[in-house]
Amino acid sequence: MTTTASTTAPAADARALGLAHYAARGVLEHVLAQHGITFQQQVVLRAAATTEALQTPADLITQVQGILKADPADLRTTLDELLAKQLLVADGAHLRSTDAGHELLAAVGAETAPVTARIWGGIPAEDLAAAGRVLALVTERANTELAALTARPAL
Repeated sequence: MTTTASTTAPAADARALGLAHYAARGVLEHVLAQHGITFQQQVVLRAAATTEALQTPADLITQVQGILKADPADLRTTLDELLAKQLLVADGAHLRSTDAGHELLAAVGAETAPVTARIWGGIPAEDLAAAGRVLALVTERANTELAALTARPAL
């Protein structure tokens, strides 16, 4: 049985966004745990594996910090963990995903694809387009607010 949101559902807000995010993330984290990696490790590995140009550790940390808003020291630890697991390898001053890293991402993608299809399936294209526009705007505004907050001197 397929369930859908009621047409009288409340308007989207920060709580609804958070609940949707954590529900979907919970699905992904379940799959990642079976492969022995964390959500943050997967995000860093994906960032390294999907870029056309090799990145330095600092470049990769900056890129992922922009995505996750994570502490750079925590991201450095995550890089070290991925290097220890041989999912990333140093190539001179740069990092690149290993074959094992690419295979892990492919396996996770294959395992999550049917679940993702069930979660997103049946949602009308116009609803997805509207949600995409709203989420892009919320992301842009939240990033602007975070930049303003972090630019202020501490009290």
